[in-house]
Amino acid sequence: MRAEDIEKLKCLNVFRGVKENTFQRAIAPSFLQSFPAGTILLEENRPADFLYIVLDGLVEMSSSATGDETVIEILGPVNLFILAAVLNNDICLQSARTLTPARILMIPANLIRELLAEDHDFMKAVVFELASAYRRTVKELKNQKLRSGAERLANWLLREERSQGGEGRLTIPYEKRILAAYLGMTAENLSRGFSALSAHGVNIKGLQVDIVDIGKLIDYARPSPLIDDGEPRLPRD
Repeated sequence: MRAEDIEKLKCLNVFRGVKENTFQRAIAPSFLQSFPAGTILLEENRPADFLYIVLDGLVEMSSSATGDETVIEILGPVNLFILAAVLNNDICLQSARTLTPARILMIPANLIRELLAEDHDFMKAVVFELASAYRRTVKELKNQKLRSGAERLANWLLREERSQGGEGRLTIPYEKRILAAYLGMTAENLSRGFSALSAHGVNIKGLQVDIVDIGKLIDYARPSPLIDDGEPRLPRD
């Protein structure tokens, strides 16, 4: 594992402030693997054998029922997933698939449970991670229930534009159908959403999006700290 990977891992909530011995015991027997895009990492309703940590790439978390499938979350570096299933020694409630080539660290689930019982600092760090995950879930529920599809798309564009450098343009990093599912929209509604946002400073061509008037888009999206992470970029004079 590269030195920069170690530093990334130590910044995660679950490892922040834990004893060095605990960190090394978690990392030593773990598997760091590279996966091509489209790899199924785990399936819902199956046991959680590992805690997964995304070091590079994008991972889609999804779920299905009665023939329908939806995207619950899209994770980039550095994020972990299925922590609750690991702690409860239970089945996974979501499936995970790589959207891009990805490097994933896999820590044996039974080791995580052992360390939790042995290291009070690690237990406290896990509690903070679960609390953060709960707040993200509440924010996403509010996003889905309190905003129209076009408003959800507008706020996603603002977040993605900021994460891609804040230069007024962005590239949608995966297929539009995946973005639609993540935002709780059909492909048709996503297309109509982009059309509606053309009146609020958004131009799209393929997967390339130009935000020609960031102030107008912010006025329409009305990002809120009670739902959205980070501050919207204010337009330059």
